[in-house]
Amino acid sequence: MKEFVEGSHAVAEVVRQCKPGVISAYPITPQTHIVEDLAQFVSDGKLAAQTVNVESEHSAASVVLGASATGVRSYTATSSQGLFYMFEVLFNIAGMRLPVVMTCAARAISAPINIWNDQQDAVSLRDSGWIQLHAEDIQEAVDLHLIAYKLAENKSIMLPVMVCMDGFVLTHGIETVDIPEQAMVDSFLPPYIAPYKLDPAAPVTMGPLVDPEYYTETRYALQETHKKVLDMLPQITAEFAKTFGRKYNGLVEGYHLEGAEKVIVAIGSVCGTIKEVIDEARAKGKKIGMLKVSCLRPFPAQQIYDALKGASKVAVIDRALSLGSTAPLASEVKAAFFGKKKAPSVISSFVVGLGGRDITKDSIREVIKLLNGRERNGEFIDLKPELLKESYE
Repeated sequence: MKEFVEGSHAVAEVVRQCKPGVISAYPITPQTHIVEDLAQFVSDGKLAAQTVNVESEHSAASVVLGASATGVRSYTATSSQGLFYMFEVLFNIAGMRLPVVMTCAARAISAPINIWNDQQDAVSLRDSGWIQLHAEDIQEAVDLHLIAYKLAENKSIMLPVMVCMDGFVLTHGIETVDIPEQAMVDSFLPPYIAPYKLDPAAPVTMGPLVDPEYYTETRYALQETHKKVLDMLPQITAEFAKTFGRKYNGLVEGYHLEGAEKVIVAIGSVCGTIKEVIDEARAKGKKIGMLKVSCLRPFPAQQIYDALKGASKVAVIDRALSLGSTAPLASEVKAAFFGKKKAPSVISSFVVGLGGRDITKDSIREVIKLLNGRERNGEFIDLKPELLKESYE
């Protein structure tokens, strides 16, 4: 059923339909509407779940870790500093192979304090072991939660999934969204039956102390499972398309890549703005396309190489920084071409939209303009030089 609805409310509705047994989160802007709605669903008898109120995000992550370890489908949501407060526990959830699903309302990191959107929080957790999926619009954010549980709970995967949606832009934006019927969700996502769990009647050990004789193999197993995700995710999105009629690749998605000489690579909601600029450029005969990276972890290096190898110039847009180095998405896109014979002559890196600064069509046009020149490495777009004048007098 199609509804004109705020992104947070739409996500809360689809999470309700996924029937988690335990929900725990701590309120933080801009994700609070999601867990407020879920708590209301439980209070109204629309969701048979336990909502566990806690004093911090660290405790919220610990609650869903424990719940998942006992075989219960579990859910949490957070953003920015809250995500970082979960940092320790998130590595434990992945290392214990627990299929928790989290919504990350992507937001800037302090200091200075900033509650608006970029992707620094989510990107900083890319090495935690969590699968990381990014939404372009509210509909995709809704759909990715169904895909996330289906993927996480697959017995050959058993890894947590972080569904990332740009804070305010998607969490508080309002769009027409197709909210699926419960029967369709049930057919796509059956009840979770844990292949292993904490049970006094059948004791198992989870998260033990592991000495150097065994630790390397645990990391190797996680790495090999992430490789499996690259094959499994497109299979699940294909099944999703058959059930719901909406198609996603799950890893990367191209836009006007056919014959494109220049390609812009990006993640998240900015892809919508880029598409508008590309449509305008194509109408003028310019051969420009876009590649959206939907899955940041595992990183789809081969798929990116295959999509971009025919382009002459590539611009990678980041809404995050690896301070002291270069922009994170750009560095990984460049790495995908290491040692390859066929590669674009230029792969330029641009940093845009930090701390919620608007990314306008003019911002994207500036990226395209700069792509005509020398290769750029972490070039800031829409920088305000007048704000950089320091005075201590």
